[in-house]
Amino acid sequence: MRISWLKLVLLMAMSVFGLWASSMVVVVYYTLKQDLPFCPLEGGPGIALNCYAVLSSRYSQIFGVPLELLAVGYFIVNLILVYFIAFGSDRLFKTSLKTLFGWRFIGIVIVPYLVFVELFLVRAICIYCTMMHVAIIADFIIISYLLFYKREIT
Repeated sequence: MRISWLKLVLLMAMSVFGLWASSMVVVVYYTLKQDLPFCPLEGGPGIALNCYAVLSSRYSQIFGVPLELLAVGYFIVNLILVYFIAFGSDRLFKTSLKTLFGWRFIGIVIVPYLVFVELFLVRAICIYCTMMHVAIIADFIIISYLLFYKREIT
């Protein structure tokens, strides 16, 4: 293995967490058509804690594809790149490491827009969306730390 177990776990941890959260939404909300556990349907003045309001809003899809399905893909690509970093050839390691940073950078750029949509346009927060946002931010911090602070990932 090319990297230590600790770094492998760090690189995978938030992607697994984000994949779980996004998969919960895809399976429970979109496939089974049920309310998500631990996400009340509160309303009222101010910003509500309401997954249904966020997931049923016009901002929850791009060209008819739910953002959570795209998030599942995002986190799967993260995990594949981490696998290549840990177990790939020298060439694949270098390419995957740079690609992972760029891929996670794309995620970190999108999160502020999604938070803005939840807070100011929909005026509701989805717990599962927030979990995905946290996972994306943590992913980016981890890869940035390992690439730029540690100077050496192996």
